[in-house]
Amino acid sequence: MKVTVERATLLKCLAHVQSVVERRNTIPILSNVLIEARSEANGGGGLRLMATDLDLQVVETIAAHVSVPGATTVSAHTLFDIARKLPEGAQVELTVVGEKMTVTADRYRSNLATLPRDDFPVIAETDLPTKFSMAAKTLRDIIDGTKFAISTEETRYYLNGIFFHVIAGDPPKFRAVATDGHRLARIELDLPEGAAGMPDVIVPRKCIAEIRKLLDEVDGTVEVQLSASKIRFKLGGEGSGGAVLTSKLIDGTFPDYSRVIPTANDRLLKIDRKSLAQGVDRVAAIATTEKTRAVKIALGHDKVTLSVTSPENGTASEEIPADYASPEFEVGFNYRYLLDILDQVGSDLVEVHLADAAAPTLIRVNDTSEALYVLMPMRV
Repeated sequence: MKVTVERATLLKCLAHVQSVVERRNTIPILSNVLIEARSEANGGGGLRLMATDLDLQVVETIAAHVSVPGATTVSAHTLFDIARKLPEGAQVELTVVGEKMTVTADRYRSNLATLPRDDFPVIAETDLPTKFSMAAKTLRDIIDGTKFAISTEETRYYLNGIFFHVIAGDPPKFRAVATDGHRLARIELDLPEGAAGMPDVIVPRKCIAEIRKLLDEVDGTVEVQLSASKIRFKLGGEGSGGAVLTSKLIDGTFPDYSRVIPTANDRLLKIDRKSLAQGVDRVAAIATTEKTRAVKIALGHDKVTLSVTSPENGTASEEIPADYASPEFEVGFNYRYLLDILDQVGSDLVEVHLADAAAPTLIRVNDTSEALYVLMPMRV
C-alpha cells in the first residue's frame, strides 16, 4: 500500500475515528484503525478509515492519491498524535511493506507496527429495515436539547441514552427523551417520511457523543437507518467526505416517562430566561460542595428571590423581576440542573409551571413549543 494525503484532511478524519477507540483494550486490534487505500478502478478511490469498539463503528472516506492500493491496521491514537504534530500543509505519505507502516512528511519519518486487516472486526453493513432522512440541524437540535439529561448511572443502563420513538396521533410525532431521574428532556417533532412503524430504540450515550461531533462538519441531510438492535447514521453522502456511524442499541425498556410530566401545575412563573440563568449562576458562585448545590427560589408578587447558603463561604442572594401572581412559596433546585435546562430553552421568555416544593416542575417556552423539561426539586 502506498498513498499520499494532505495532513489537514487526514488529521480531521483521524480526530473522528480515533475517539471511538478505547484507550485500554484487552484485544490489541481494537486499538487500531483500519486503513484501506482504494484506486479509482477499485471501489471509487481515496482512503477509507474505520474504527470500532465492537458496539460502535465509524467509517469515513477522504480524498487521497493512491499509488498502490492495499489495507492494514495501525494504532489509532499513535497515528492521530503523529498527524497532529506534523507541520501544517504537509503532504503525508503512508507506505506499508510487510508488517510495518512508514509515515513520511517533509523531513519526518516513522515506522509503525501493524496488524493484519483480516483480523479487524466489522459490524455488518447490511441495510436496516427503517430508513428516513433528517436535516443535520434538526438532529443537532434534538441531541443538544436532550443529551445533558442522559443518566451516567451504569446500574440503570436503560437510561444511558436517548429514547427515540413514535407517538401515535393525527398526525403521529417523533419524540426524543432523556432522563436521569432528576431531570427530563423531551423534544417532539413532525414524523420524518419513512419513520412510521419504526421500533422504539434507546441510542447509547457514546453513540450520541460521536454522531454529535460528526454533525459539526455536515450541512444538508442525514440518513438514519435502524432496526430493533442497531442504528446507522450516514452523513455527507457517498465517497470522499462521507461518514457512516453504526451502533448497537441499548437492550432494555425505557420507563414510562409520561407519568412524571406534570399536567396540573397551577402556579405559573414567566421570567426572562437570561436574567434567571445569570442570577442563578451568580448566587451559585459560593456553592463549592455537593451539599450546597441547591439554589432556593422564593416566589413573590412579580418577583423571585434567588439565594444560596454555604456553611463554608456564607450566603448570596439576588432579586429578579418576573411575572408571577400565584401565592408566595419557596422551592429549591440543583442549580447546575436548572442552568442546563435554561441553556437549551431557545427563547427570551420561559414559563415555569410549579405545584409545590416537592412536586416535579415543568419548564418550557409555551404550550406549543417542541421542547419541554421536567426538573425535580431539592429540599432546602
